[in-house]
Amino acid sequence: MKLAVLNSKGKETGREVTLPKEIFSVEPNEHALYLDVKQYLANQRQGTHKAKERADIKGSTRKIKRQKGTGTARAGSIKSGIFRGGGRIFGPRPRDYEVKLNKKLKKLARKSALTLKAKDKAIKVIEDFDFKAPKTKMFIDVLKALNVEDKKSLIVFGAPNNNVYLSSRNFKGSEVVTSSEISTYKILNAKELIISESSLLSINENLSK
Repeated sequence: MKLAVLNSKGKETGREVTLPKEIFSVEPNEHALYLDVKQYLANQRQGTHKAKERADIKGSTRKIKRQKGTGTARAGSIKSGIFRGGGRIFGPRPRDYEVKLNKKLKKLARKSALTLKAKDKAIKVIEDFDFKAPKTKMFIDVLKALNVEDKKSLIVFGAPNNNVYLSSRNFKGSEVVTSSEISTYKILNAKELIISESSLLSINENLSK
């Protein structure tokens, strides 16, 4: 699959690039996509939630009433979860939500995601560009030139581009990442995938190993 290389003004440069078939034209594996997205979302969870259980509640340890003869259920502690002010029964505890996947499956998921974007014709290749200083307006002008200002987009650079990254932070509809930071979730979450020429080489190297 060949795509024309655009400049930051949305004009064709007269050059074309070929998207590798082994990355952008594979048989999509839906289960691999599901597992990789599930891992990404699970790993975003902090797992610091905590509710006070009866052992965490301050209160008397005296048995609140005699065991028998009251006509009601036996009770040994005012900190029990059945009483007001008592601990929560089976409350959430801190835990690690991390999910592990092998590298081959993660590569297959990313290839599947890129293939789906290529089939939807939602990929644009742009030559590498930079700003003299961080300017949100200049970043939005680039998006307008590429006709993606109204779409959720993901812009991929081969190496960190600080000025472009800082320019994009105030614009919630687009995200700027490096080729090493792309994930299956980010690819699928974006409506348009904008790849710089340098990142195309990096993606090819990372996914063809």
